[in-house]
This record gives sequence, structure tokens and C-alpha cells, in this order.
Amino acid sequence: MEIGDKDSDSVIDVQGLRRRYGPDGDKGFEAVRGVSFAVGRGELFALLGTNGAGKTSTVELLEGLERPSGGRVRVLGHDPYRERSAVRPRIGVMLQEGGFPSDLTAAETVRMWAGCTTGARPVDEALGLVGLAGRRNVRIKQLSGGERRRLDLALALLGRPEVLFLDEPTTGLDPEARHSTWELVRRLREDGTTVLLTTHYLEEAEALADRLAIMRQGEIVAAGAPGEVIGAYPARIRFAMPVGWFVGDLPPLAELGVERHEETDGRIELQTKELQRTLTGLLLWARDKDIELEGLDARSASLEEAFLAIAGDGGPVGAEAGVGAGAGFGAGRGR
Repeated sequence: MEIGDKDSDSVIDVQGLRRRYGPDGDKGFEAVRGVSFAVGRGELFALLGTNGAGKTSTVELLEGLERPSGGRVRVLGHDPYRERSAVRPRIGVMLQEGGFPSDLTAAETVRMWAGCTTGARPVDEALGLVGLAGRRNVRIKQLSGGERRRLDLALALLGRPEVLFLDEPTTGLDPEARHSTWELVRRLREDGTTVLLTTHYLEEAEALADRLAIMRQGEIVAAGAPGEVIGAYPARIRFAMPVGWFVGDLPPLAELGVERHEETDGRIELQTKELQRTLTGLLLWARDKDIELEGLDARSASLEEAFLAIAGDGGPVGAEAGVGAGAGFGAGRGR
């Protein structure tokens, strides 16, 4: 598949990106293997994968922390490694872990960081964005793990970045703080900030991302809007038949749009990519037979189900796994 249009709205452009550790041959390891994608201005793009899939190596190349072994990276039209001085003032980076001096207060830490940041926000504004205004005079060593993550985010936002890299931003946050962070990220995106997110919280990617990509063994194996990736996997209808009724008594399953069925301990599971059609036919049949389908539960596939299938060894790759899978995919708002 051809990579997408590289117009002025594409703020991240990656072509054939490779990163190798160690020498050529068996003694080395290729962590990123020919990855290509583009991210549009104001888009939130999530990069997903299990540990060791190549996400962090890819993001480090986008941030300009390392030189690619092959391929090309452009962020805001510049090579982030060779032209760091042109890129760094315009991006914000939230790493998985921050290294703050433990005896400084939250406000002192932000003030210190602001001294190295062009056009930095006022200290209180930065702390207020992440809900730490009331903790400004608390020393770092007295902050909880979740509060330190929020301080990491405050520093990433200090320079009003055009492109924001968020690496596991809500790890350690309680549910309320996590949802507050989601709302802040949504506001930033609405204001035009481009966000590249890595996360192990799949509901986070599903809630926030315009588009996402799933990596496996250094390659992108599925990509597209969350709904497109999820849509490649069947919905499930589960129920128990009344005593004396069996799966063979149901209407022809193919006519209901059922692709596969299983029966375990008296419960039946139907898998379908046409949930409404299948469920309607099933309920009309049950009404006509005047029977109750006990414990009836119908739901679409989740991003977690798709991720587990794709990121493992047996999931589909290429076009079957979602729009733009494999070679690359273009910039643009996916929703």
C-alpha cells in the first residue's frame, strides 16, 4: 500500500524506518523493520504493541534521540536528529519515567525546566493544567507516583508544543486522574496539537485515538481508525437454550450471518460481523417459539480482543487487519 499524501498538514512522516542494535548478522537485533506512516496536523495517533514490539525504539527515533539505521523521519518538515535545534522547541516529550531532583518542590521543578524552554508557560498555569496547583510547594519525594506522572505531563506541555509525544502518560494514575488527563489531551488536540501516544491501556487508545497502529516484531501489522481495526473481528452473542432445546433447533446459522459457533457447558456463543442482523433474527425466532434465551449477552468486538489477536502470533496481517496495515498509511483525521 502506498504511503499517504505528504502535504503541509502531515507533521510526522516516516518512511521505511529501521533501527538496529549491534552488528549485522545474528549478533545484532533489528527492533524496527521498515515502518512507514504519516500523522496529520491536529491528529491523535496511538502506537500500540506488546513489550518488545518496537514502539519505544520507533518513538525515540521520532523524538530525535537516536539516528535511524535506515529509512527517513520528518517531524514538522525536519529531520529530528540532524536538525534537532529546529524541532526540539516545537515538540513536547513525556517519557515513561521522569528524573526529578527529589528535594525540589513541584513549582521549583517547573521553574527550573522553564529556564531551558522557549516561550514557557507560567509555573502556576502549567501546574494548573494537570491539577497540581494545590501541590506546588510539595517536594518531589512527597508526591505520589500518579502526581509525578502529572508533573511529567506539565513539563511536556510547558513550551506549548505543536507535537506532543506521550509515552504511557497515565500509568500510575487513579481512574479520576486518568479521565482528567484524557480530557486535557482532547482539549490539546482540539486546539491543533498533534499527539503521538503509546499506551498499554487499550481503552485509552480506543477513547482518544483518531487512528492507531499495532506493532509486532518491529513491523506495523494493523492500522486504521479504532472502529476499522475492531470491525475486522466478529461480535459475539452468548446465551443458554431452555431445557429440551439445542443449537440444532436454531434457524440455519449461515442465514443469520453467523460465521462460527461454539457450545460450552450448555452456553452457546455465536460469532458474527453483522450483529444487528444476527441478533434480530435470533430474537424473532425465540419470540415465534415462545422461549427465553437465558443470560442473553450481545456485544461488539473490543479493541482488546483485536489487539490480542493481532499482536500475538496468530492474528491477521495486511488488509484483513485494518486499513493501511503493513507497508504504511497516510495522514488524516480518522474520525
